[in-house]
Amino acid sequence: MKRRGILAVLCIATVGAQIGVAQTPSMPADSAQTATTNSGDLQQLRETIALQEKQIQRLQQAVEDQQKLLEKELAAAKAASANAASTDAASTAGGNTGVPTASTTNPKLIPVVNGPAGSPHQKPSTLMSTPSPLSVSIGNTTFTPLGFLDATYFFRTTNVGSGIGTNFLGIPYNNVAAYHLQDSSFSAQNSRLGLRVDSNFLGSKVLGYFEGDFLFNNDAPTVQITSNSDGFRLRCYFVDVEKNGFEVLAGQDWSMMTPNRKGISPLPGDIFYTQNMDTNYQLGLVWTRAPQVRFIAHPTENVAFGVALENQQQYIGGGSGASTVTLPANLNSSLSSQFQSGQSSFGVPGFFPDIQFKGAYDGHAGDKLEHVEAEAMVMGFKDYVTLTTPPAIHGSHTAVGYAGSINANLELVKNLRMVINTYASEGGGRYIFGTVPDVVIRPDGSISTLKAYSTVDGFEGQVSKNTVLTAYYGGMYAGKDVVFDTTGTKPGFVGYGYPNSGQVRTGQEITFGWIQTLWKNPNYGALSMINQYSYVFKEPWYVATIGGPRQAHTNMIYIDLRYTLP
Repeated sequence: MKRRGILAVLCIATVGAQIGVAQTPSMPADSAQTATTNSGDLQQLRETIALQEKQIQRLQQAVEDQQKLLEKELAAAKAASANAASTDAASTAGGNTGVPTASTTNPKLIPVVNGPAGSPHQKPSTLMSTPSPLSVSIGNTTFTPLGFLDATYFFRTTNVGSGIGTNFLGIPYNNVAAYHLQDSSFSAQNSRLGLRVDSNFLGSKVLGYFEGDFLFNNDAPTVQITSNSDGFRLRCYFVDVEKNGFEVLAGQDWSMMTPNRKGISPLPGDIFYTQNMDTNYQLGLVWTRAPQVRFIAHPTENVAFGVALENQQQYIGGGSGASTVTLPANLNSSLSSQFQSGQSSFGVPGFFPDIQFKGAYDGHAGDKLEHVEAEAMVMGFKDYVTLTTPPAIHGSHTAVGYAGSINANLELVKNLRMVINTYASEGGGRYIFGTVPDVVIRPDGSISTLKAYSTVDGFEGQVSKNTVLTAYYGGMYAGKDVVFDTTGTKPGFVGYGYPNSGQVRTGQEITFGWIQTLWKNPNYGALSMINQYSYVFKEPWYVATIGGPRQAHTNMIYIDLRYTLP
């Protein structure tokens, strides 16, 4: 409308000027010549006005077309915003999620794209598209608190002796008392606090991230008997710097071998560790949180390649209820301190860091987002034998282990995703939540890597604006590596999976989840209820006693009320 007014004023001014010129007295030669001249000027003026009127009409039509186009774009943007808000409402209720904005740890059940031009790939430092109401900016740096408060009830039909997080392979057999005792408890340990820092430095995007929970295992008995003063512990603490498509991370984070939901992002919200309420997640899931250094390249917005060096441990079982390798009698006392057996890892030597490689692709199948990735890993193990009597071989012994995985997170139809995660290794059992040892030691001191396999597969569906349903199957398989040992008082088998050992061969878990958002406000946070049912069972290679049970199982229920920071 402003343009129309300007054009009208210009037209009037032009007409007035031309009329003024036409009416200015002249020195006519005669009256006939003057009349002819005035008549010609008036005709020319009429033609000029008619031409300008046509130009004004065309301009008016162009303005109206632009106005209609603008209104159409605004309506589309409003609809897209409402849809994204609906998706976010349901996804923020996930069992191990963070907080309900893209700037925090919340894993999107149906990933919401916040990158430029609807790109399915996001670099970690560009994820804060909508600042939290709690964010504080100082210069070009933004500080965002994050976290949630949990009140959790959990119940198991047998006593696995592990608290809120399940020791999956610690399920007791029915010939011990723990099988006949149920476990019914309340806990606030999974509550989480953290801080995210976003900044720019010399043209680089810098992301600092910290989060912790209260799952530290305190040894003081009175802590649990009276005050329940659960200790605050470190989960993730890292700095990520990105510039010109290259990215470097240093600190403690989820292993790069853990499946991603998006790219090779280090943020917990972009990592797949299910929506379960169990703080040990799902049996069969490949994960650790370890000190590491990463180098990531983004050749395109859809493709990422990474190399990581992660903290190594020489693991022979004993964690998460897992069976422990039996060492040869002649080397038990000298080598037990050289390997991690579920106790403190401090003082256990490491040959070299675990070397990991990962490639990820994020693309579209129509309007659906798809994520596919592949990983590989190389590990090293070393011991030193001081004995000189046969069969022991004095000196160092080394071995190299390998592992690989192929994972996918695919949107089958709108708001329904299928997850597929597969893992196979020679010496990488520790990454399956410690359910399988890495190596077996032979009587001469040499090291043999142990086979291990696992999978986690399932579906995640947003069935309504505030309701998410999940279903997962997870399983692990431990190989057999048996050694005949003649160095003990009575010759016999040692290693893993030998007769009458009772060492675990396989463990499996079936899980169903229901996540309901009860209330949500972008300025005040969200309240949700997270429900989980699981059936877990394990089977040994051989029954330890004649006529003993061949399987152990338990049923588990979790009910959690969660308030998430905005």
